[in-house]
Amino acid sequence: MENSSVEKKYNKWIVVLSIAIPVVVAILFGVNLRKLGYDVKPLSFLPPIYATINGLTALVLIVAVWAIKNGKQKLHENLMKFAIGLSVAFLAMYVAYHMTSDSTKFGGEGAIKYIYFFILITHILLSIAIIPLVLITYVRALAQKFDKHRKIAKITFPLWLYVAITGVVVYLMISPYYQY
Repeated sequence: MENSSVEKKYNKWIVVLSIAIPVVVAILFGVNLRKLGYDVKPLSFLPPIYATINGLTALVLIVAVWAIKNGKQKLHENLMKFAIGLSVAFLAMYVAYHMTSDSTKFGGEGAIKYIYFFILITHILLSIAIIPLVLITYVRALAQKFDKHRKIAKITFPLWLYVAITGVVVYLMISPYYQY
């Protein structure tokens, strides 16, 4: 398959996933199985796990950039696939937690409350924006259009890293208010 047709083949999927994932997450976020009468236990053990996954994602992204800068293309490729897999695992756990547990309200007051909400809102907005960026970056590598891949990766990397790191920060800031 020609490289440009590889991109064209995946462009439809990029658009579909970039819209469907945030919409489905938003819908499922509003569904609480316990409130609907299902006998499910809250998955309260998940937040520290998915926060750890966010931290691991950040580390994997940093090592992946180091790998490509040091000519280790296969390592870079494998690390990026791993980072995508970690992000998918995070998303599944995040949705599962919110479908079985009540939302936790941030209890901080004063300036820390505004800092928390700034971090949370930018984290959420960028986590939506990162979906098409990651997919486009990945497809450009798959199509072996490395000049275009590098160009968008320079945007994707810092945003994805920000999302991964702020995921941990949000967890650390709200964790004292969890009801176990």
